[in-house]
Order: sequence, then C-alpha cells, then structure tokens
Amino acid sequence: MLGVWLLAGLVVLSLLLRWPRRVLLAAMGCLWAVFVLLLTLLPDSAAARAIGGTAAHWLVAGGIVALILAYRALLARLRARARRRDPAPETGQPGDGAMSDAELDRYARHLVLREIGGAGQMRLRGAKVLVVGAGGLGAPVCLYLAAAGVGRITLADDDTVSLSNLQRQVIFRTRQCGQPKVAAAAQGMADLNPHVAVTALSRRITAADADLVGGHDLVIDGTDSFAVREAVNRACVAAGVPLISGAIGQWEGQVTLYDPARGGPCLTCLFPAAPAPGLAPPCAEAGVVGALPGVIGSLMALEAIKHLTGAGQGMRGRMLIFDGLYGETRMVRIAARAECPVCGPRKADGRDAVSHPSP
Repeated sequence: MLGVWLLAGLVVLSLLLRWPRRVLLAAMGCLWAVFVLLLTLLPDSAAARAIGGTAAHWLVAGGIVALILAYRALLARLRARARRRDPAPETGQPGDGAMSDAELDRYARHLVLREIGGAGQMRLRGAKVLVVGAGGLGAPVCLYLAAAGVGRITLADDDTVSLSNLQRQVIFRTRQCGQPKVAAAAQGMADLNPHVAVTALSRRITAADADLVGGHDLVIDGTDSFAVREAVNRACVAAGVPLISGAIGQWEGQVTLYDPARGGPCLTCLFPAAPAPGLAPPCAEAGVVGALPGVIGSLMALEAIKHLTGAGQGMRGRMLIFDGLYGETRMVRIAARAECPVCGPRKADGRDAVSHPSP
C-alpha cells in the first residue's frame, strides 16, 4: 500500500515544514487524484499495483474524508454565527456576548436539552447566585452550579476546613485542612470551570444583609444552624429573593423553595420557632452518612438550575423529603401563613402546610 505511505509521509512533511492546513489538504487532494487516475487508466501497471487497492476503493475513501471535512467546516460556520464580534473571555468574569467555542463544548449536554437549550444556558451564564454555607450541602451545590455555568456565584461561610469535613464535603482536599472554606471551595470551582466568577465572603449572612441578598437572583442555604437559616430567610424575604433551602440529619434530608414574594411560604411560615433542644441536633452531634449531603445538595443544585432556566416544575409550595436508610422519597405540600411574623400579613389562600418536618 505505497499510496497510504505516501499520504502519511506528506502529513509528516507538512508538520515538519509547518505548512498551512489548506496547503496540506491541497497537496493530499492532488496526490489522491493522481492515484485515482492511474488506477483508472492503467489498472494493471506496476505503479498501480504499488499504490494498492482499486480506483473504487480510493474514491470511497476520498468521499468519506470529504464528508468529514465538510462536517467540520459546517460546525465551524455554525459556531462562528453563534458568536458575536466580542466573544466571552476564556477565563475570569463571564462575558456579555455569545458563548465561546470552549463554552459551547463545555455545555453541549445542556444545549441539546429541549428544556434548557441555548436560551436557558445564557440565563445560567447571566445569573447571580448566593450560596450560604460551604459544608456538606454547599459542597455539591458549588460544584454543580460551577459545572453548569452559573455566571456569578457568591459563597459565604466563616468556617475552616477540618479533617472531619472530608467524610462528606467532597469539594475539599486533605491538603486544604486549616484553610478558610470559602477560599478552598472557590479554588475548586475555578479549577472545574474558569468561565465562572466566584466571590468568597469569609463571614456569616445575617438578617441585616438584605442589600447583599438583593444583588442576586437566587439564594441557596445549606447551613446547619436554625439561627443562621432564620436570619438568611429574613434577609431573603426583605429583598424579595427566592431561597432554596436544604437540611440533613443522619439518614434523612429535605429540599424546598421559599418564595413568599411569589405566593410561596417562607421558612418561618413552617417553623415559627426554633426546635426544642435535642429535637434537631446538628450533624456533629447526631451524625450523618457521608453520601447523604451529596444527594440533597445535588437536588438543591438541580432545583437551582430549573429555577434559573424556567425548566420543569419548581419546589415553590412543595417540600421533598428523602429517607436514605429505606430509599423512600415523598413530596408534601406547604403553604404560607397569613399571620407569619416575617412574610405576613398576607392571605393564606385557604391552605395549611400538610407536614412540618424538622429543618
């Protein structure tokens, strides 16, 4: 098969001499045409036998290569049409223009989803999300939001990475023990997706942070303190920003969307007072199976993606409860209270919460 070796040698020569791609293609096309003519006009000659194959074989091979090149050219043209003159930067702050080639490849599985597509991915790209807590729930939330291409993520936590975190907080590594969680998590998110801008706040969010909350489209709370949750809830109600909240303990977890500005309840509607001592102990006291935060945190990230893109049915007015020990999931309806001291006074629309599970 001298013909194949000649083509391969031509490719090697082009690499050594750094020929432009079009020059290599033109040279290979001319050589292919010579092979086809020789095998067609002089099929029994010594030169034809040295080349190998038949004219039909070389025509089929040339047709396949031509189809591949045409497909690649079509993809390049479609990507060029999808970009504006000022494409998004490859790293750092998300751009205001159309997605770059790297982003199109990165988010390809979203782009082919009917419920997300290009428009939904652009909404993710332009979204601003505040994640409160970089612990067990915050770890998968941060990773999946960064992977999904949420453009600007603010992460708030005042804790540091400890060895006991690593059983479940998968965004951290052993070498990061002692580092602030927000810094370590921000590094992990940047390593995963350089197109996402992460702001790290090494502090807690309080009820007085309504202005900070108001600069975001969505807040996600994965903290394990009722006092912090209640403060975050108050800030979200004051700012009118939806709040995705998750909670875990031992083998069970729950996820919901608090959004009183759009007809849903707030956290205080369901839990007007803190649980009695010992009723809802933190994970450090009660324990938690390592994979459970991954399940609930992933559900929280999924709900965030749905909320930001408008896909499917969200959790407003509903709460998902997951029992990992027995592999059971149930959905309960929840409703606002007109007498709620945080988001009231308002009309309760005649419905009461069906269940009041522990936060």
